[in-house]
Amino acid sequence: MPPALKLPRENGLIVPYMLLARPLAPPKPRPFVSRVAYAAAHVVAAPGQAGSIDWDSTMAFRRHLWSLGFKVAEAMDTAQRGMGLDWSAARELIARSLAEAQGIPGADLASGAGTDHLDPQRARSIDDVIAAYEEQLGFIEARGGRAIMMASRALARVAKSPDDYVKVYDHILSQARDKVILHWLGDMFDPQLAGYWGSSDVATAMDVVLGIIGTNHGKVEGIKISLLEARYEIELRRRLPEGVLMYTGDDFNYPDLIAGDERGHSHALLGIFDPIAPAAALALQHLDQGDKKAFHDVLDPTVPLSRRIFEAPTWNYKSGVVFLAWLNGFQQDFIMVGGQQTGRSIAHYAEVFRLADQCGLLRDPDLAQARMRQLLREHAIEQ
Repeated sequence: MPPALKLPRENGLIVPYMLLARPLAPPKPRPFVSRVAYAAAHVVAAPGQAGSIDWDSTMAFRRHLWSLGFKVAEAMDTAQRGMGLDWSAARELIARSLAEAQGIPGADLASGAGTDHLDPQRARSIDDVIAAYEEQLGFIEARGGRAIMMASRALARVAKSPDDYVKVYDHILSQARDKVILHWLGDMFDPQLAGYWGSSDVATAMDVVLGIIGTNHGKVEGIKISLLEARYEIELRRRLPEGVLMYTGDDFNYPDLIAGDERGHSHALLGIFDPIAPAAALALQHLDQGDKKAFHDVLDPTVPLSRRIFEAPTWNYKSGVVFLAWLNGFQQDFIMVGGQQTGRSIAHYAEVFRLADQCGLLRDPDLAQARMRQLLREHAIEQ
């Protein structure tokens, strides 16, 4: 047995850790029936080429998610959208993923349509924002894809009132060919989205978005809410019109929200489903069989890991997602587009490693341990 790893803590101590090395057995592939489940997938950076993407590894990871039964939420925040992945790269990512899905029975995805090719500082009017959304939605729909309407930094900057949000969303939804998923992304994920929907008061913002959904009922499949506060999601879920789905984006409280209560449940569109995909798939299969206890037994142990990955500053969560992909052999190097892996400390990565081992998410413990030792040595922590 390899010797214990010497893992750093945030307090500066170095603590020995012996792996449990009990990887979760991969679930048998089968589609989910009781919940709709999207995994927001990351991209794999190409080593030695600033800003470029390893397309083979990136597509292979999407095949991994599809094989477990997930739909893919493409070109979203988890793929470093707006944090290294520009619209040019996102266009290629979307086109490649749509083409890849065509050759895989049951593979499904929806892609992010935003305004990130419009510099918020250059946006002068609501019409600029509308034109930017139209360009991205048009690109996705021209290739047979479905859209997730991402929150817009440019809209948050130029909007003067909730009426401006209503104007933009009504216009885009009226033009959409298929039903669209809306995304309410909190400012803990992106500070430039503070006051989205025209108010920093959640209750007021909720009224605005419910009005937009009510007006465009036939064009809205659902809404993803990412505020990391379960009570807001539950309140909005209970107020949604019949037939409009709630997609949890709460990476802190997802098991309870997906399990639901006597008045309803949430579906899932989660970044954390990228690194915990095997556990999430097994848990959802238990839920399909009506076994909520088994669902919680599998999924609840992943919550401490998710909370660590998504700890403040939350927008750096992508580094933890990519770190686990590297540990698990889905990519050869621990690098991100734009070098974003430097946004977290070695103590943070050590704790993510430990928690992933605790819930059986290191699929090849020997490989994961060897790679962790390598990273520790690179940070001058001798083993």
